[in-house]
Amino acid sequence: MMKANRNRKMLAVNKSARHDYFIEEIYEAGLVLTGTEIKSLRQGKVSIGESFAKVVEGELFILGMNIKPYEQGNRFNVDPVRPRKLLVHKKELKALFDDTRREGLTIVPLNLYLNDRGIAKMEIALARGKKLYDKRNSIAERDAERRMRKTKLR
Repeated sequence: MMKANRNRKMLAVNKSARHDYFIEEIYEAGLVLTGTEIKSLRQGKVSIGESFAKVVEGELFILGMNIKPYEQGNRFNVDPVRPRKLLVHKKELKALFDDTRREGLTIVPLNLYLNDRGIAKMEIALARGKKLYDKRNSIAERDAERRMRKTKLR
C-alpha cells in the first residue's frame, strides 16, 4: 500500500483514469529511467494519459508512457515510448499479477511525481473498467453533490 507523502512535485496526472475506471487499490512504484529521461521528466515533458502497466515474465512494465527526448541529450536519447520497468515489492507484484489474471482487472497509472529525495515515482492502481452507464452515474452524482454544496453555502 502507498504511504502519504506531502513533499512531491507532480510531473503528470492521468485525469481520465478515475473517469474511465473504478479504482480498487493504489500502489507506489519506482521507475527505471536513463539520465536523459529523468532530465526530460524534470522539465515536465511527459504524458501518461494513454499508458497502462503489464506484468511480463515476472516483471512489471509501463507501456505507452511518452517521455519527450531531452533537447541536449543528442545520442544518449532513447525511444520516447519504450517500455519502462516499474519497481514494486515482490508481494505487491504477485498480488497485481494474480488480480489481473483472475479478476480481469487492469493496472493504470494515476500520476507521476518526484518525491522529497528527487526520485521519480508513479502511483499505479488496480482498476476495473467502467461501462458507459457507470460513467453517466458518476457524472450525475458529482453534479448532485456540487448542487448540494452550492445550496449549503447560500
